[in-house]
Amino acid sequence: MEDLTKGSIPKHLIKLAVPMAIGMLVHTLYLMIDLYFVGQLGETSLAGVSAAANISMFVLALTQMLNVGTATLISHAVGRKDQDDANVLFNQSLLISALMTALMLAIGYSLTTSYMQIMSMDSSVKSEGAQYLYFFLPSLALQFSIVAMTAAMRGTGIVKPAMQVQMLSLLVNIVLTPILIHGWLTGYAMGVAGAGLASSLSALFAVLMLWRYFKRMTQYVTVDKALLTPNLDTWKRLFKVGFPAGAEFLLMFTYMALVYWAIQGFGASATAGFGLGSRVMQALLLPAMAIAFALPAVAGQNFGAQLPHRVKDAFRYALFISCGLMAGLTALCLWQPDLLLGGFSSDAGVLAVSAGFLGIICFNFIPSGIIFSCSGTFQGVGNTWPSLWSSATRLVTFAVPLMWLTSQPDFYVEQVWYLSVATVCVQTCLSLFLVRRILR
Repeated sequence: MEDLTKGSIPKHLIKLAVPMAIGMLVHTLYLMIDLYFVGQLGETSLAGVSAAANISMFVLALTQMLNVGTATLISHAVGRKDQDDANVLFNQSLLISALMTALMLAIGYSLTTSYMQIMSMDSSVKSEGAQYLYFFLPSLALQFSIVAMTAAMRGTGIVKPAMQVQMLSLLVNIVLTPILIHGWLTGYAMGVAGAGLASSLSALFAVLMLWRYFKRMTQYVTVDKALLTPNLDTWKRLFKVGFPAGAEFLLMFTYMALVYWAIQGFGASATAGFGLGSRVMQALLLPAMAIAFALPAVAGQNFGAQLPHRVKDAFRYALFISCGLMAGLTALCLWQPDLLLGGFSSDAGVLAVSAGFLGIICFNFIPSGIIFSCSGTFQGVGNTWPSLWSSATRLVTFAVPLMWLTSQPDFYVEQVWYLSVATVCVQTCLSLFLVRRILR
């Protein structure tokens, strides 16, 4: 256990954020690797996988409920020096993750075809996306177990073992993806299905490694069979904090689905270009997200220890660091967007859409860094509802004008990116207003 109620706050933030940034980069690279090798199969395959992989945002929304609730409440327990409560929270989180894994597989396989019908009008794109999803769904389902264990570590101020496991699982994915897609060594080329299967096998490897870590190593929180029976009071505590955060990511999924719906009439190049550009954007936002994910542990322990001045300082330092990082990445996208995209596709149409997307959407980076810092503060104090209201406002201000734009005869793709920038700026102002009220 790492005591975050003493010592330098910037040092704590950076110490936690660096391994977490690597871990999140690994998670993003799962999809980037799929896009890289699938891009070699052609525009249709890339468009299918891009559209299908958007479901990961929905799963991320569900895992965030468990992630935020577990990390926040365990950090509060650590701040209060209440190890018994931390162990109850951890074991109940594991139980919920197992139930959610089974539920995700059942629902996912039953709705795959219907989902792809919504995401594209092209029959070839829908077929490729469905093939990928059938093999990718186990990877998504296993994220619940991974999140339960890594969130418990983060709540206690420990993040390095999770990062190491994710790095190893990434290596497994890098090795398996081309072998399964192209049939190297096996003689059986699976195509896009091979990319999905490689991700699922890598996720299974990560779960087994993390489980072994908790079973073999003595930790502040440990697996205890006596605590693995359902405890509804603890479930209510976890979801009371986690639900708004999960709902916030669900709104992000809805936003992405709206974009795919709006641009599907422009063909496979637009779908593939947006899919590629959005994945690169997610990778570029990782430094600010890592700071924001480190912030709840620092703010949470100090909140539990009743040190409000350190909670405020944590927010200010997170804001300063995030904005500085995002300013540099904004400049990179404005200066050389093609540098970030060239290795993923040789299709000129796809690259043109992706480069145009990054050249405009990069103006969201600094505002997004501010929003992430506000969200991390809300999580740290255990009140995640303001963050949800902020995201809901952004979705409404985006969806209504988008519906109008798509009905206009002169509608073009870039209008969607400009609308996104404008609505993120509105969300930033609201988030700052709400976080000031919380910190008072």
